[in-house]
Amino acid sequence: MAYGVHSGTILVECGHRQTDERLRLPILVSETKGFVVVRTGRHRVRVAVAGVGNCACSLVQCIVAGRAAGDQIGVTHVQIGPYGIGDVEFVAAFDIDERKIGLDLSDAIHSDPNCTSRYIDVPNLGVPVSCGPLADGLGQFTETVVELAEEAHTTTFTTVSEILQAAQADVLICYMPVGAITATSGYAEAAVEAGVAFVNCNPEAIATDPNWQRRFYERGIPVLGDDIKSQLGATTLHRTLIDLCTSRGAVIDRTYQLNVGGNTDFLNMLDPQRASSKRASKMSALKSRLNSNTQFGAGPSDYVSYLADHKVAYITVEGRSLLGMPFSIEAKLTVEDSPNSAGVAVDALRAAKLAKDRGIAGPVVEVCPFLFKRPPIPRPDSEAKEMILNFARQDATD
Repeated sequence: MAYGVHSGTILVECGHRQTDERLRLPILVSETKGFVVVRTGRHRVRVAVAGVGNCACSLVQCIVAGRAAGDQIGVTHVQIGPYGIGDVEFVAAFDIDERKIGLDLSDAIHSDPNCTSRYIDVPNLGVPVSCGPLADGLGQFTETVVELAEEAHTTTFTTVSEILQAAQADVLICYMPVGAITATSGYAEAAVEAGVAFVNCNPEAIATDPNWQRRFYERGIPVLGDDIKSQLGATTLHRTLIDLCTSRGAVIDRTYQLNVGGNTDFLNMLDPQRASSKRASKMSALKSRLNSNTQFGAGPSDYVSYLADHKVAYITVEGRSLLGMPFSIEAKLTVEDSPNSAGVAVDALRAAKLAKDRGIAGPVVEVCPFLFKRPPIPRPDSEAKEMILNFARQDATD
């Protein structure tokens, strides 16, 4: 009987018994590529995904690659407490597109209208995509590219909660589109009802809303948010340029950030009402680094279909230095949008599980400033990094 063991995953050759007395651990079993994948019950992060779009696609690839290699380029923290990248596993998923519902998550992540890159081949995960509630999940521009499942009109968030409980999920990550306030709140409610930690990746106020903070605190479970940062994001770059100027004694008079992209997120944000929360989130992230006299603006600017999942950000900083000497900085950042956020999301999932293990309830203020653009309590980037490092170090050898 041949074994390959890494980070709680054991590969057993097919044709042999799927368990062995030497393991003596709770296991989950699925079959892929001639092997039975046996996952032990120790140190696992059981994740449910709300919204199987481009971001979910990149996140799944990140975790599967990390499980194979034990590491992953672009992930800031290889270990958070006892949890490595490969310790994350998916147990449930929800979407409203007919083309994804019923498929295994490994196939659904590459279904239309998803357009992000396929970096690795993801084996069958044994996780079928369930239909989620429609709520306000579709905007006027995205309804033309999504094939809405009829059952999405009648599915309730009570059903979502029941699936979360049946799957024994630890964390629910919310990838609802920008502006989907009702859908985001519905999934937050389902998490509360199921006793599952919640990671809010969109800019709608959950972790920053006092009412939701109270709900999660009273339920005894953690909530992380709002608006996930990117590994090399436009907001992070913009804040770094601002800090560079101010730390060298310069005065910033004007600055702006314009973003264009070609995925469904940018298509959705053609609706000004839906884009308003994203704009507010970016403005909030910059405002904390600028003085009250600085003129500034930031937010999504346009949808360019041929860019697909790529985003282009244009940043300008103008100001004065010694003797009033004028200066200007112009920067252009081009990235693939969804993989850029996956490395942060995998940190957020493991931090949420570690917080749950420790009995932390409500917003996890120790990690949110580093991971999210709009955290409950903003912190300078250097301080935020030190806070999450301290959080991650604790229990690291448990």
